[in-house]
Amino acid sequence: MGKFKKITRNWRVLILIVFLLAAIIAIWPNPGNEGVAIRNVLTNSSASLAGIESPKMISPMAREVIKYINNKPVNTVEEYYSIVSDLKPDVNLNVKTNQGVYKLRTRPIIEIEVLDEMEFVVVEEIISENVTINGTTQLVNKTINKTVEQPKVVRHVVGTQELGLNVYEAPTSNIKKGLDLEGGTRVLLEPERELTDEEVDTILESLKQRLNVYGLGDVSVRQTSDLSGNQYILVEIAGANEQEVEELLSRQGKFEAKIGNETVFVGGENDITYVCKRADCSGIDPSAGCYTIDGGEGCTFRFSITLSNDAADRQAAVTDKLDIVTSESGSKYLSQDLELFLDDTRVNSLRISADLKGEAATEIAISGSGEGITRQEAVTNALKEMKDLQTILITGSLPVKLNVAQVDTISPALGKEFVNNILYVGVLALIGVCVVIFIRYRRLKIVLPIVITLVSEIVLILGFAAFSGWNLDLAAIAGIIITMGTAVDHLVIITDETLTGDNMAYDWKKKLKKAFAIIMGAFFTTVVAMIPLYAAGAGMLKGFALTTIVGITIGVLVSRPAFGAMIEILVKD
Repeated sequence: MGKFKKITRNWRVLILIVFLLAAIIAIWPNPGNEGVAIRNVLTNSSASLAGIESPKMISPMAREVIKYINNKPVNTVEEYYSIVSDLKPDVNLNVKTNQGVYKLRTRPIIEIEVLDEMEFVVVEEIISENVTINGTTQLVNKTINKTVEQPKVVRHVVGTQELGLNVYEAPTSNIKKGLDLEGGTRVLLEPERELTDEEVDTILESLKQRLNVYGLGDVSVRQTSDLSGNQYILVEIAGANEQEVEELLSRQGKFEAKIGNETVFVGGENDITYVCKRADCSGIDPSAGCYTIDGGEGCTFRFSITLSNDAADRQAAVTDKLDIVTSESGSKYLSQDLELFLDDTRVNSLRISADLKGEAATEIAISGSGEGITRQEAVTNALKEMKDLQTILITGSLPVKLNVAQVDTISPALGKEFVNNILYVGVLALIGVCVVIFIRYRRLKIVLPIVITLVSEIVLILGFAAFSGWNLDLAAIAGIIITMGTAVDHLVIITDETLTGDNMAYDWKKKLKKAFAIIMGAFFTTVVAMIPLYAAGAGMLKGFALTTIVGITIGVLVSRPAFGAMIEILVKD
C-alpha cells in the first residue's frame, strides 16, 4: 500500500492521470447511445422546411439524434427506413430528436402525363418595363396573367418523397471513424496543370460549397501530393457512393449563356444572384411534362434564376440588336435563341420573347431534360440533372478541369466488419504481449505497469483524435500498432536497465537516464522518417505518418516517463 501511495503521488504519474482524464472527456464514451444521427439534410426537403438543419463541423456526440417518429421509437437505421417507407403522402409527422420536436409534412411524388388534347390555361409571365418614379426612369418587373393553349396535363400521385434526411447509427463516442471504418467514397482528383496557391484555395472552397449545396454531409476536401510532388485534391465523403459524387467533382462546371457568339451571363454569384430550388418554381415542367422517345421515356425540367443587374444589362444590350420574327403559331420571338453551354457543350436552347428585346430582364427560366427506360426513371434522372445544374449555377466553375485519378468506395457494412475485426485482433495482441512479458520477467508487478502503460497510450491517442477531429481509419490504426510496438520495445529497455547491475549500488537516475537516451534516439529517428511521408503523403501515407508521430510523442513525453517512475518505485528495495 505504501508503494501504491508513492506511485499515485509521483509527479510523472500524476501528469499521466491528468492526460488520461482529459482524453476520456474528449472521447466521451457512451456505448448505450440509441437512435439514428442526422448526417445531412437535403435543401427544400420536408425536413429542411420543418427547421431541421444539416450538422456543421461538430463532434459526433453533438450530432442531432432522432429518437421517435410519430411516437414510434427509432433505435437503428433499419427501423428508421422501415418507418419512413410506410409513410403516405400529405400526412403530418412529429419527429422527436435529442434537441427538440419538429413537425413535418410528407410530399407526394407526382408523375406528369401529357395528353394529346389541348386546353387553355392561365400562366404567370414576368415582363420588364420602364416606369417613371419621381422624375426618374426605372426598370421594374411586373407579373401578368396570360392565357395560353397547351397540351393537357394530368398529374398522378405515385408515391411519397423521402423526408430529406440522411442518417446513420447514433455515435457512441467522439471518435470520428474514417471511410475505411464508416463507409463512403474517397476521390483523388488530379488537375490538368500545376495550380497556384490562389487557385488551390478557390478549388477547395468551390468543391466544399458544391458538395454542401448538393446535400452531401461529412465532407473533407484538402490538398495533397505524392512523393514526386504531383498535386492532388483529396475528397472524402462519408455515407456517399461513387456514382453520386464522381461526376459532380470532376465536372469543371463552366456554365455560359450565349446569344450568338456573345456571352450574356455565366454561372456563379457574380452573374446569378438567386437559383430557385422551391417546389413552386422548380421541378418537372408542367407545360412539357414527360414524353415517349425511342427506347424509353423523357421528362423536361424547368427552374427560374435571377440575374444580377450587370448580367441583365448585358443581355439587354445584345437583344437590342436582334430582329423580331414570327413563328408558325403566330408567336413573336427574337431572331436568335439563348443557348446554354456547360463545359463548352451546348445543353439547351431557349427562345426569347419579343417583349424582352432591349429589356434588362432579371428573371430567366432554365430548362433541360432527363431520360430513362421507364417514366419513373426519366423523372428521377431529370430531377438529378436539374439538381446538378442548379448546384453548378450557384457555385460557379472551377479554375481548371480536374481528372479523377482514383476512386475508393467502401460499404458501411464492410466498414463495421473492419471495426469488429480490429477490436478482436487488438485484444488478442494485448493478451499475447502480456503473456510474452510475463514469461520474460515472471513478476506480476512488472507486467501490470506495462499493460497499464500500453492501454494508457491507446486511450491518449484516441483522446487526441477525438479532441482534434482527426479521422480514425485503417492507416491510423496501422500507426497505432507501430506505436504499440515501439512502446513495448521502450518499456522493455526501461525495465531491463532498472533490473540490471549490482543490487548494492543502484543508481536509478543514471539507469533511467541511459534508458531514455536510447528511447529518445529511437524517437527522433522515427519522427525524421515519418515527416517526409506526412509532408508528401497522399491519403493513406499521411494518416499513417500522423498517427505514428503523435503516438510515439505522447508515449515518450507522457506515458513512458510515468512507467519509469512506477518501475523505480515497485522494483527498488
